[in-house]
Amino acid sequence: MKKKVMILTGAGQIGMAIARRMGYGMKIIVGDKSLNNTRGICETMNMAGFDCLPVEMDLASRESILSLIDEARKHGEIAMLVNAAGVSPSQASIETILKVDLYGTAVLLEEVGKVIQAGGAGVTISSQSGHRMPALTPEEDNLLATTPTEELLSLDLLQSQNIRDTLHAYQMAKRCNVKRVMAEAVKWGERGARINSISPGIIVTPLAIDEFNGPRGDFYKNMFAKCPAGRPGTADEVANVAELLMSSRGAFITGADFLVDGGATASYFYGSLKSENE
Repeated sequence: MKKKVMILTGAGQIGMAIARRMGYGMKIIVGDKSLNNTRGICETMNMAGFDCLPVEMDLASRESILSLIDEARKHGEIAMLVNAAGVSPSQASIETILKVDLYGTAVLLEEVGKVIQAGGAGVTISSQSGHRMPALTPEEDNLLATTPTEELLSLDLLQSQNIRDTLHAYQMAKRCNVKRVMAEAVKWGERGARINSISPGIIVTPLAIDEFNGPRGDFYKNMFAKCPAGRPGTADEVANVAELLMSSRGAFITGADFLVDGGATASYFYGSLKSENE
């Protein structure tokens, strides 16, 4: 018997927390570049009563994304997308960050948007980093939102001479995520479906721990220590927001981005973190 299907990309703590909230009774196709990681997440969830299938998937490859979608459609109609895949500034090169976090997310939203069922919903995980970067021009925002996916990486503003370092590449990718969600929400709406993004702050996950131990570790530790919440967040707190966005209670919300960072961005612009970044 076919079920409604959730696609979960990224075998990490945030994605798993969201899937546990929203994926009961569904077939959950879990895609990740590391088959070992996705098998581990599926084993954990299946032991808790979920129905998960691990699939090796490279977010930087359209072919791999299409293969994941094809596998998902074998099991039923795609009703939900949770995109929590990506790499961080301490994990990858500028080129890889742009190929995975920016291009790959754009392709995934585009391709799932072509087949998502009526009443379906999706959420993609962006980052507070995109909110800390200075504003782009309206023309640049429009390019990030609407440029055909196969032309995105050729944009002048994404060329190496215009990207300072891996953090800047990450910020550009996350700004692009938010703009693509806005543009894709119009297309998803034609199918009666919704798509939103969440921009988490410092959430304790293996990826965040890599950042804590990376070259910007002190910066991130200082950020959550001086944010209004005074602590890092948890994956379940991100899942609380995703649950609203993906349930019927969020039926009037689409094309939006939700900043879930304990007030770190507010402090960066208007609080104790401001003087440290001037």
